[in-house]
Amino acid sequence: MIMQRTVLLAISLALAAGITAATAAPVNYQLPDEVAAFKPGPNLEVVQGNCSACHSADYINTQPPMKDKKGFWQAEVTKMIKVYGAPIDDADVGKIVDYLAATY
Repeated sequence: MIMQRTVLLAISLALAAGITAATAAPVNYQLPDEVAAFKPGPNLEVVQGNCSACHSADYINTQPPMKDKKGFWQAEVTKMIKVYGAPIDDADVGKIVDYLAATY
C-alpha cells in the first residue's frame, strides 16, 4: 500500500511539473543597442567577422593591461577556439592576434 502511494505521488508530481512547464510563458526581453565598436587597426574586418559573432567589442575593451600583448591575445584567441568553440579559421588566428596586440 505504501509503495502504491509513493508511485502515485511520484506520478502526480511529474504530471504537475509537466503541466507547469507546458503553461509557462516565454521570457521576452529587449537587448540594448550595441554602442561599442572595435578600434581601427590592421585586419579589422577579420576581427569583426570572427569576434563579433559571439561578443561585443566591450569584451576586448575590458581586458586588463598586459606586458606581453601578443602572448596574452594568442592565449585568449586559443581559449575562444578550444574552450568556447569559436569557429575561427587557422588562417585568421594570426591576423586576429596581430590586430589585438597592435590595437589594445
